[in-house]
Amino acid sequence: MAEPIFNYDEGSDTLYVSFEPGAKGTGIELNDHILLRINKKERKAIGLTFFEYSLLAQKTEVGPRSFPLSGLAQLSPELREMVLDILRAAPVNRILSLSAYTPSILETIPVATVQLSSVVVDGL
Repeated sequence: MAEPIFNYDEGSDTLYVSFEPGAKGTGIELNDHILLRINKKERKAIGLTFFEYSLLAQKTEVGPRSFPLSGLAQLSPELREMVLDILRAAPVNRILSLSAYTPSILETIPVATVQLSSVVVDGL
């Protein structure tokens, strides 16, 4: 598997990650800060876009920030399951770490944490 290509736009604080440069796909808004681009037919990721990247990558006094994937609630059950499968698999799982927040026994909210190393980020 080829290494992802990272492009950072400092002016807009946007990080673009491409797994397949030039490939066309469908954009899935995971939340206000994270856009996943997928090839639905092949069921694979072709890229990620992080808006306000510095906020997403910022550490807190108790560890990395996590963000709810609120956009998943807007998807059909079939597309939601496909997106979750893509998020759990390489290459996306090397960049986003998934977990869940469970405010009650009946409710589970998927959350993600950006896990890019400082070496990769410093090189942008």
